[in-house]
Amino acid sequence: MNTYNIFTDEVDSLPDGKADFLLACCVTKTCNIEGITQAGTPDKIDLTPTLDAEFITNEKVFSLAELAKTPNGLPTPAIITRAVHNLIPFSSIEILDLGLTTTPQNTTCKNFNINPSESITNGANIDAKNIIQKGMEAGEEYELKGNYLILAESTPSGTTTATATSLALGYDSQNDFSSTFLHPPASIKNKTIDKALSMIDDGMSKFEKLGVVSDNMLLFCAGFLISASRRFHIVLAGGTQMAACLLVADALREDMLIRLKSENVTLATTAWVAKDKLSNIAHLLSLLSYKQHAIYTDFSFQETEIPVLKKYDEGEVKEGVGAGAALAYANANKTTNKELLDAIELIIYMM
Repeated sequence: MNTYNIFTDEVDSLPDGKADFLLACCVTKTCNIEGITQAGTPDKIDLTPTLDAEFITNEKVFSLAELAKTPNGLPTPAIITRAVHNLIPFSSIEILDLGLTTTPQNTTCKNFNINPSESITNGANIDAKNIIQKGMEAGEEYELKGNYLILAESTPSGTTTATATSLALGYDSQNDFSSTFLHPPASIKNKTIDKALSMIDDGMSKFEKLGVVSDNMLLFCAGFLISASRRFHIVLAGGTQMAACLLVADALREDMLIRLKSENVTLATTAWVAKDKLSNIAHLLSLLSYKQHAIYTDFSFQETEIPVLKKYDEGEVKEGVGAGAALAYANANKTTNKELLDAIELIIYMM
């Protein structure tokens, strides 16, 4: 297991020390569009972020009988993040409720009085400026326990809203976003995005556009990054969705008269995203007005005794719940691929 720079493929790493882990959870009702996502149990997709929050905190779930799985039986990447925590505990694990249908049980959860956003096919109906401001306030107030912060997300259908968000802001990013699917439902996603984009026009402000096509996680985390990066180092944990957070923050730098401190931000994802032939995270990051430090870690399930886990290596799921940053954190702390694989398998055998 090794960590590399996304742009150069040279060996790279996270900062030294212990990390806080913060999981931003929200529901966009875009996830209820049939066939658009497989990030969780069918007909209960809106529970996925709740279950992810419960699992990384407790190693078990309370709001449903079992952990969220894809229709092919592949468990959430929360198993990776939790296994890393079992081996090298994070300084803390906290949950941000940015609009959930069910509040996670037995978690340290901060509520911001944000409702789930509507499907972008009808307009997300978000007060974008308000959500970004809440994120900035949270970034100003956050008290770091360790040496740096890992900021992760759980947002089913979030790559769809991220694509619509980046396109609405004028970025050339149509084919850059990844998917939980091995064979993404391009027709469904494109129709959804086209319908959302048809509701905006050039006369609208950036905040108005974001209120129609985006989701709460993207906006809140963009605001959080802008303010918190001025105080400490943040590892933005995720793939193309988290790249979209950076694009949002960058696009609003003139509107808000402030920009994030990019030297205090690292984006960390998995090799499954970085090497995905159907998306292009490096191109997304190249659209920023500055050079962003970004890394990936090449963990593999090739030697697993649990056959379904090999679907990760085949291109399903790829990222989420901070898996990429958790892998980089494990690698920085000298954990081997085999040690982490054993820890993940133990979790599954104990479930």
